[in-house]
Amino acid sequence: MNITDYILNEIKPLKLKSSVADAIELFDNYPITHFPVIENDKLFGSFAEDDIHTTNKNDHELVEHAHLLNSFFADEKATVLELLKIFADNDTNIIPVLNKNKDYIGYYDLRDVLDVFSTSPFMIEESETLIVEKLENDYSMSEISQIIESNSAKLLGCYISEKKNDFVQITLKIVSSDIHEIMHTFRRYEYKIISMHDNDIYLEDLKNRSEYLQKYLEM
Repeated sequence: MNITDYILNEIKPLKLKSSVADAIELFDNYPITHFPVIENDKLFGSFAEDDIHTTNKNDHELVEHAHLLNSFFADEKATVLELLKIFADNDTNIIPVLNKNKDYIGYYDLRDVLDVFSTSPFMIEESETLIVEKLENDYSMSEISQIIESNSAKLLGCYISEKKNDFVQITLKIVSSDIHEIMHTFRRYEYKIISMHDNDIYLEDLKNRSEYLQKYLEM
């Protein structure tokens, strides 16, 4: 499904000469955190519901509060991941969309974009989620792919899920009949396994060795 199929026009944007009362009515009628303001198909920005409710002059025109406008939007060719970042960065559930001429053509609703993401093969195909960690300067995506594919597995996708103290954690979605063999290979390449997995042979071996050592010391 093309994400542009989800561009909406149900909520009509307001104008700079619209009143604060018009904006409050819009928020009362729709479950949105922001609404776009346009003139001649050009986006001026978006007002947040919290900001509108701080104004006590309902008869004021929105132009009198232009300093409260938030400047965020998406290009019509934006990907789902780019859209999710815009939603998160601006704490919004609606994103104005501009075409290549920078004209306003509608908006994305967070619920629709989340639905698209949650029904993608990355999310719904049966797979294992593996999180590995290594020094940022030492890991490579090509090496990660090679480790997975050398174990007759398929990499559905991956992303950097955390960066801290020169280390990175990479979350992997893997189709495999033997995730433990892949984990063993990652360890041989000096990756640390962060995620927990049932019947982890390596951890079971460490546990057994620890128990044996403890018994030896108690003799």
